[in-house]
Amino acid sequence: MKVLHVYRTYFPDTQGGVQEVVRQISLGTSALGVSNRIFTPSTEPRPAVLNHPEGDVHRVKLNFEIASCGFCITGVTEFRRCVDWADIVHYHFPWPFADALHFLASVRKPMLVTYHSDVIRQQKLLTLYSPLMRRFLKSASRIVCTSPNYLASSKVLETLGKPCGVIPIGLNSESYPSVVETELQQLRQQYGEGFFLFVGLLRYYKGLHTLLDAAQLTQQKIVIVGEGPLEKELKQKVTRLGLANVHFAGYLPDSQKMALLELCRALVLPCNMRSEAFGVCLLEAAMKGKPLISAEVESGTSFVNIDSETGIVVPPDNEQLLAEAINKLAADPEEAERLGKNARVRFEAVFTSKQMAESYMAEYEQLLG
Repeated sequence: MKVLHVYRTYFPDTQGGVQEVVRQISLGTSALGVSNRIFTPSTEPRPAVLNHPEGDVHRVKLNFEIASCGFCITGVTEFRRCVDWADIVHYHFPWPFADALHFLASVRKPMLVTYHSDVIRQQKLLTLYSPLMRRFLKSASRIVCTSPNYLASSKVLETLGKPCGVIPIGLNSESYPSVVETELQQLRQQYGEGFFLFVGLLRYYKGLHTLLDAAQLTQQKIVIVGEGPLEKELKQKVTRLGLANVHFAGYLPDSQKMALLELCRALVLPCNMRSEAFGVCLLEAAMKGKPLISAEVESGTSFVNIDSETGIVVPPDNEQLLAEAINKLAADPEEAERLGKNARVRFEAVFTSKQMAESYMAEYEQLLG
């Protein structure tokens, strides 16, 4: 069985949650006999094909971007070649240009859409895009959401008039590098232990301004891992507020990220929009047995993090309650340990890569009859 995954960006060009999901699905289904390819645009697609353990990554030139949507018009021919190779085309939504690619290439293969997120921010452009989007989604052989929470709150899926399934995102701990003792010691010297950790792209929907406002209301150390378009703005705010307890670590490889997860007291994801559809970083922390602090935005974050069971869920854009959650876990290590253990138990019960791969395998087999 041959499956082509289609998404707007992939490793090593960018690091993000959906890219990790594509990798985990591909790794998991490869173990079940699936041959996977990933089609994606790239600013520097040389070499054009990368041989990754999860499958070959076929890259075409990113011609331009509009509102974070990449266009690779010159890549249509290569996309057709990849579609001809595949038995199933697996789209990861949203990438509006992929909808156009689907029809430009006259795809007739069975198609599965993993619906990661609604289009949230670009509402004016959504008015123009909506007819194409609805035509694309209605043409899908099968649509799968990543959490029941997002499925229940998505107006797009509600009005589509098409049944949708749910397959939770899962991770394989063995696909992450082991923590190197020398790196662990180095990071311990740099940041200490028991700090509160944010991991992710520094983007508008992550709620990082609220995290910095909360940092004024707590003495606890906050370490921010990642890079992105808000980096300069956030650093300027830290300087303006004189926040000595906030540290920017920048982009870190997985080995160092895993080391920081071992050292931290809890992971903090203060997202303020449904653009944060799931929060893979929450799963990574749960995998390491850490308690979680997240915000309620009617997305999959509250499917991963159950309030008072695996962590604390606060309202979005509320620095006071976010700071109280941080201070509570800092002052009560036994409660933090209890929540972290529960997070690990829930991870094993619901969010493993094996479970996700087996569920997608069942979908693939059903699509092929």
